[in-house]
Amino acid sequence: MSYTLTTADKNAAQTMRDDERFNHFVARVCEHQELWILTDEHGCMMLTSDDDEDCIPVWPHADYAQDWARDDWSHCTPEALSLQVWLARWVPGMEEDELLVAVFPTLDETGVVVEPRELAEAIARKQKQGRHN
Repeated sequence: MSYTLTTADKNAAQTMRDDERFNHFVARVCEHQELWILTDEHGCMMLTSDDDEDCIPVWPHADYAQDWARDDWSHCTPEALSLQVWLARWVPGMEEDELLVAVFPTLDETGVVVEPRELAEAIARKQKQGRHN
């Protein structure tokens, strides 16, 4: 269900503050029912936050994830996850493994780092809001 990402849209998102990118991420994921991670032959790419917390970075579009696939991660490729699979499998698994989510990081910023349940709740609120509009 990927959408076309224009250069203008991409540039605008890259200049957003972390909280704005978080909200943009939630809106796009709700709209398109998928999110993106980076993977290699060993599985999902992980980051360590400034607070030394293990995080899985997620993006609303493959192109943003692809931007990270350089230097140490040049062997990684973007992989789509359906929102349904994310909520049903990944959120509980990440909670069990005590992992956090780095939401829509850019090359310059870590993004908003949250508990998986916190992101799931933000998505649920957005979905509920969408049904009432």
